[in-house]
Amino acid sequence: QVQLVESGGGRVQAGGSLDLSCVANGSILRVYTMGWYRQAPGQQRELVAQITRGGVTNYQETVEGRFTISRDNVLNIVYLRMNSLKPEDTAVYYCNMDVQASGRENYETYWGQGTQVTVSS
Repeated sequence: QVQLVESGGGRVQAGGSLDLSCVANGSILRVYTMGWYRQAPGQQRELVAQITRGGVTNYQETVEGRFTISRDNVLNIVYLRMNSLKPEDTAVYYCNMDVQASGRENYETYWGQGTQVTVSS
């Protein structure tokens, strides 16, 4: 069984920085696309950033230039560095990975448990 475990997050003042990380645990053959999503109260979950196994990145327009996604393909970890944080970045952040478990032919999509990020003005 595969589990994604997130760490990081917390509370910071506007303009500050936070780091998130998420590790995939279990019997894993390969991890394909990794990403971060967020959900603010009363809002739908939205994509923040994605990174392919080869390192190609894609960012939501509102975080472009402020957030950086990166990954470790050996340790199966995805990171999100968040700089110049704004109050509108406040949300629960979820990691997301497409994981091919050992013995499986196809990948399945897994989610982390979510971590709160709060940015005060």
